Amino acid sequence: MVEWFKRRRPRPAAATLRSRDEIVVTRVDLQQLAPAPEAFLARVAYVQLTIFENLARVTAIAPTAEAKHVVTLAAEAAIAKHRALVAELERLGADAGEAMEQHRAAADRFQRLTQGADWTEAALTNHLASGFLDETYAALAAGLPGDLGPRVRSILIADRRDAGIVSLLAAAMDANPRLAPRLAMWGRRVLGDTMILARDALDFGQDQRRSEAIVEPAFSELIAEHTRRMDALGLAA
Repeated sequence: MVEWFKRRRPRPAAATLRSRDEIVVTRVDLQQLAPAPEAFLARVAYVQLTIFENLARVTAIAPTAEAKHVVTLAAEAAIAKHRALVAELERLGADAGEAMEQHRAAADRFQRLTQGADWTEAALTNHLASGFLDETYAALAAGLPGDLGPRVRSILIADRRDAGIVSLLAAAMDANPRLAPRLAMWGRRVLGDTMILARDALDFGQDQRRSEAIVEPAFSELIAEHTRRMDALGLAA
């Protein structure tokens, strides 16, 4: 295992991303652990707001006008998801602000731990975390009642518009070869904190043993997608 973490993959000349249509949201029955609709929507809406806030911070500290523009596109996608989820929450008759307030703690903790030391770490956080969380929540959304599940899943699998962030990070690593090892280590740390945030959304109910049996293979698939995102940047996951 140690050797696996130490192994470095050569960085490709041009980083590429799989399209959203190619990404397979985990097929394991994670939907069985979906919480009540209001709690789910409130939590996920607040997480999307957190992602937007983080991307706004990256925009402020990005080094060039091009970088600021690229990051802004991803921020716009995150706030659009937030607004769409809030609309679904309000359709249930909930007060969105009050509902989200109940789920702030986990996301705020995640935000504090993954801000990063500079714009490259912050940008990588949002690229990796938003991918992992969108896929987790999309899988959980299948467990929501009626046509709410498909509507929410459609919101979550929408394009994050972060392909440009991948290109920015690849260019930054090309310009500074010492950056890649630091980002690889940062990406591994971000995965751990992201998994904690993702698990916080699961409703384990009374059957803890069975629920854990569902989570392990489901998260294995989600981690595989995280590894592909790291690979696209030439970073060892």
